[in-house]
Amino acid sequence: MSEPASISSGIAARYATALFDLAKEEGGLKALERDADALAAALAASPELVAMIGSPVVSRDEQAGAIAAIAAKMGVSVLVANTLALMAQKRRLFVLPQLVTDLLARIAAEKGEVTAEVTSAAALTADQAKKLADTLKARVGKDVKLKTAVDETLIGGLVVKLGSTMIDTSVRSKLAALQNAMKEVG
Repeated sequence: MSEPASISSGIAARYATALFDLAKEEGGLKALERDADALAAALAASPELVAMIGSPVVSRDEQAGAIAAIAAKMGVSVLVANTLALMAQKRRLFVLPQLVTDLLARIAAEKGEVTAEVTSAAALTADQAKKLADTLKARVGKDVKLKTAVDETLIGGLVVKLGSTMIDTSVRSKLAALQNAMKEVG
């Protein structure tokens, strides 16, 4: 890991620890999870937001005003809004993506959940997602939260990443394996 990345993750971890501990003391983990999910969605949907929080050109006051307006519009809890305001005041908003990731991981661990990254050739139906989550739950013994993505180049099948385990049942990987086998023969 590069030095700037480790510095950013260290800053994010300190804010995440404080925010998580305060929310846990107040019994507000559900609200914190909702807020973290909303922030993750906002960061994923808005490259402008990511650019604004990472830009050294945008002044501290402009960042503080923008993040306060976004927090108010999203209806985040007072605890999260105050944390975002503090981060803006200290010019630490650039670690917001790592903070959100860290918070969601802490909340999942607290709930006894694991997250599986699932990539499929077509969007999964609710029934398919439930069956997959139940199958994975039976395998790992914990509740499984699915983070789904669609990659049409898979042709068919799934790629599931659960912790350090990867299960690739995609047609693309089977065709690649067949192609390699044919090269070895000829």
